[in-house]
Amino acid sequence: MARMTKQELLEKIFHDDYENLKGKKLRMTRVRVPGKEVCLAHVISPSQACIYQNLGLHIGVHEGEDHTGEAVGMIRFTPWEAVVVAADMAVKSADVQIGFMDRFCGSLILTGGLSQVQTAVEAVVRFFDEELGFRTCEIHKS
Repeated sequence: MARMTKQELLEKIFHDDYENLKGKKLRMTRVRVPGKEVCLAHVISPSQACIYQNLGLHIGVHEGEDHTGEAVGMIRFTPWEAVVVAADMAVKSADVQIGFMDRFCGSLILTGGLSQVQTAVEAVVRFFDEELGFRTCEIHKS
């Protein structure tokens, strides 16, 4: 599907009034309507302490814990509430910990051994694809 230019979009939206609106200042607001989607699935290989600190995984309930050498799995969902189901699936499918979960923006960060994090991310994405009919993305690894 080819991308539309701004001009083509305005013509399509305001097809009846477009000639009257030409040259006037228009304000365009983009609104995202949440669909059923897993839009990010990424596994970061065991990394240095700075990764955990920059993600804020060393504060709050994880204060004082040392996650050096653990892998990180990051998954993003719409609708955002799906993250609660994903967190439940992740901890039941592998020996991982929830590093961070935000049910208001759909972000989930998992920590644990590399194979365990990979297993959990794969299980979550597969469940959302096959059982819940979500549109899913590929799982990326670095």
